[in-house]
Amino acid sequence: MIALTYFTDADHAEIGGPVSRLLSSWDMAAPVGSPDRTRPNIGEQLTIGHPEVADGVACWRLAEATGVLDLNSRYAYLLWCRDFAATSVVARHDGNVVGFVTGFRRPEEPSALVVWQVGVDAAVRGQGVAAAMLDALFDRVPGVDHLEATVTPDNTGSIALFSRFAERRAAPVRHSELFGAELLGDGHAPEILFRIGPVHR
Repeated sequence: MIALTYFTDADHAEIGGPVSRLLSSWDMAAPVGSPDRTRPNIGEQLTIGHPEVADGVACWRLAEATGVLDLNSRYAYLLWCRDFAATSVVARHDGNVVGFVTGFRRPEEPSALVVWQVGVDAAVRGQGVAAAMLDALFDRVPGVDHLEATVTPDNTGSIALFSRFAERRAAPVRHSELFGAELLGDGHAPEILFRIGPVHR
């Protein structure tokens, strides 16, 4: 599973640290009464929709430009935009892709939407684009009532993104280690599963 990264003006975090740090950071990420609990206003010039195959190139370039997302081959992003377009979205500004969320349904649990990667162009970070894409994606996929994503323990941006999604939807969140560092290898931090739901539409 690829580590997810959500970018805000202050957060460009890659990951490391114990689960207790993750939970502590999550608790602080979206305090009660935070204005970020509301659905973000992204403006009239930003559109969100399912990707086309050619958008895979733009997604690959965005992932590379972040410098922190685990970069896959261009082929992988093209394939994703062909075979998993129904469970993914891109954000466009002036016709250009400025953000993407890739996801899929779990084969053993089709009612669970798994978010695989989130990327946002530097030009539009801090404007709620990632949150808006996540909301739009969940609302576009029929028959799902859970959202899953993995986050490495000090990725405060992703912690905030998913915890605020849960707050907006008034949904419970469970945390558990999905893959340990010993399985991921190469100094990769453990991947902590965020399971959000049931989500009532």
